Amino acid sequence: MDRLKYLLQLHQEQPNDPFLLYGIALEYKKNDSSETGTCFDKLLTVFPEYLASYYQAAEYFGEKGYYEKALAIYDKGIELAASLNETKTLAELKNAKQNLEIDLM
Repeated sequence: MDRLKYLLQLHQEQPNDPFLLYGIALEYKKNDSSETGTCFDKLLTVFPEYLASYYQAAEYFGEKGYYEKALAIYDKGIELAASLNETKTLAELKNAKQNLEIDLM
């Protein structure tokens, strides 16, 4: 059984585990699947407290040309990281957002 199928099966059994949905999104992202964006949207909506998703989701949407959406996701992630006092993640999100902003100039 491949990794994506395994994660999808686990997610059906444990739909309230954000890590499984995050793993599914990353697997879709590896394969440039059309399901990637849908999966990230669901993750950010259903599990907004799952900090790890913000960097990957914003990066994905930025790569696909959804720049405003990517910047908004970075902003929400920055806010969450600051509230959780996650300084490393906060710095990574700020840096990634700044890089996107520079690329858009």
